[in-house]
Amino acid sequence: MSETASPKWMLWGGRVLTALPALLLIVSGAMKLSGAAQVVEGFTVKFGFPASVIVPIALTELICTALYLFPRTAVLGAVLLTGYLGGATVTHLRIGEGPFPPVLVGVILWGGLFLRDQRIRALLPFRRPS
Repeated sequence: MSETASPKWMLWGGRVLTALPALLLIVSGAMKLSGAAQVVEGFTVKFGFPASVIVPIALTELICTALYLFPRTAVLGAVLLTGYLGGATVTHLRIGEGPFPPVLVGVILWGGLFLRDQRIRALLPFRRPS
């Protein structure tokens, strides 16, 4: 039950939908690790977090994303990123912003996994087998 068992369009669609949130999360994690003044200000002033949590949050984001990108650990990575994005959703709601961006990233993330992994399609069938 590997990626090769999927039709080509599903495999490539899944890869594209996997790359989009992965790139976004990698850039986000790298920006947090950079310690840029704008990022630190956003976390401390806008979100109300202490500056000391920025690096652990970035490392969590990058590790979970790496797990998501490797086929053997993709499901674990997706589950962990779902939790991470849930925290991001609550953070945005707490400051009066909409939850749409982190929720959309999560939907695309799972959509990519659904298309590229036959095990997920078997677990979550959207139509009855013929």
